[in-house]
Amino acid sequence: MVEDQEEKSSEGPDLNKFLGIIQRRHWQFLIPLFVGWGLVFAASWVLPSTYKSSTTILIEQPTVSKDLVPSNVNDNLQSRLQSITQQILSRTRLMHIVEALNLYKDQQSHATPDDLVEHIRKDIEIELVRSPGTDQLTSFNVSFSSRDPHIAQQVTSELTNLFISENLEVQTTQSEDTTKFFEAQLEEAKNNLAAQEEKIREFKAQHVSDLPGQLQSNLAILSGLQNQRQTEEDNLDRAKQQSVYYQSLLSQYRSLQSSPKSGGGGAPVGLAGVNQEMDKLRGQLADLMSRGYTDRHPDVRKVKDQIAQTVKMRQQILSDMKSTNQTDGAAASSQDATDSQDTAAMAELKSQLQANKIEIANRERSIAALNTKISDYQGRLGQEPVREQQLADLSRGYDQSKANYDDLMKKKNASALSTSLTERQQGEHFRVLDPPSLPVKPDFPNHLKLCGIGVGVGLFLGIALAGGTEFLDDRIHSEKELKALIPVGVLSEIPSIATPAEEVEQARSARLAWVAAAVTFTSILAGTAFSFLRG
Repeated sequence: MVEDQEEKSSEGPDLNKFLGIIQRRHWQFLIPLFVGWGLVFAASWVLPSTYKSSTTILIEQPTVSKDLVPSNVNDNLQSRLQSITQQILSRTRLMHIVEALNLYKDQQSHATPDDLVEHIRKDIEIELVRSPGTDQLTSFNVSFSSRDPHIAQQVTSELTNLFISENLEVQTTQSEDTTKFFEAQLEEAKNNLAAQEEKIREFKAQHVSDLPGQLQSNLAILSGLQNQRQTEEDNLDRAKQQSVYYQSLLSQYRSLQSSPKSGGGGAPVGLAGVNQEMDKLRGQLADLMSRGYTDRHPDVRKVKDQIAQTVKMRQQILSDMKSTNQTDGAAASSQDATDSQDTAAMAELKSQLQANKIEIANRERSIAALNTKISDYQGRLGQEPVREQQLADLSRGYDQSKANYDDLMKKKNASALSTSLTERQQGEHFRVLDPPSLPVKPDFPNHLKLCGIGVGVGLFLGIALAGGTEFLDDRIHSEKELKALIPVGVLSEIPSIATPAEEVEQARSARLAWVAAAVTFTSILAGTAFSFLRG
């Protein structure tokens, strides 16, 4: 037993067994092979031919670099292409194509519009083409299948035009909407900027004198006002001193008039006072001249006027003293003249005193006005830090509005330039690389391919039928099969003895089998060649 197993394992494939199976089951193999191939081959020529027209649409990049003119539309080309595809494959667009080109005439009588739309959608094929290295979308193919090659070409051309026009319309619409958006935002920013400018203008108009830029001017004006006030105060002091002087002279006049004319004792007293005043005034004049004051200086002129008045008064006193030494008759006759002279001098002195009072009042009013102005400018200087902060707040809002306005202006101009490029088709656009082809050979059915499929189907049926029949046959056809069934040795074998008629029948059956095999394989080869040539 071990030797038998070693012999079986050492033996190769039993060719005689396979040849015996082929000899017994050739009809079960050849007939299914021929029938399977024949049915598929015939079906490939019976099925209606479908022609496929295709075109390639290239995605052209902008002629101007995006660094110079950035695009203002959706940069995601794939999502935009999907949106365009959905719009083109919409029910309304496809029904328009069906009605314009009169597609599916044999189905329009019993098919609903939805069925026609679904049918044309199945016949349309869109294939995206990407760059191998970067996986960037570079182009896409559009194809349409129809039983009429001219219809296929027309529909493909219509779809191509729809893709190009729809892409241009979508880009133009998006670009114009973006530009209009920036224009609206720019107008709003312009109004906001104008409002900020108006606020600053009103603020400057309301606080024109206490703005930060007026600080040096206000300081200079305040210093000038303070100097004027000091000058007025000095003049007021001198006017008051002159008033005291005038009042002193007037008192002396009155004392002279009230003193007895004959005694002569009051005159020297009055003359000494006048001389003392004269010396005092001359001392003041000398002091002023030593300071470098000229004769036109107001102080010098006033002192000289006071000296002139004093001189005049002294002369009057001297004349009065001389008149007292004359005779009584002469004194009586000239008394009236002397009184009239004294009255005129006192009237002039009173007039000067009144003018001096008016001058004092004017000086005091001028000083009060200067004090008011000084207080006003001091208040302005005190408000200067507050106004500076307020103006800084307004300027900060203005600067922000101006920066926003400039940024929007820049974006609006760039968007308008991008819109112009899009309208001129100088931006990213679709271009037909190959026009829709007019198909010459049908895309379906593929006769050569179906012929090969038919051969495969026939082989499968033939092998399945022959193998199944052989598997179900329980007869013993060889010595090995018998040894495998009965574990005993075979002593002898009775050969098959055929009659002459049986031999003739066997020979005729063998020739017929060879003829059938030749016809089958010749038919397959001829059908394959015909399918290849006719395509």
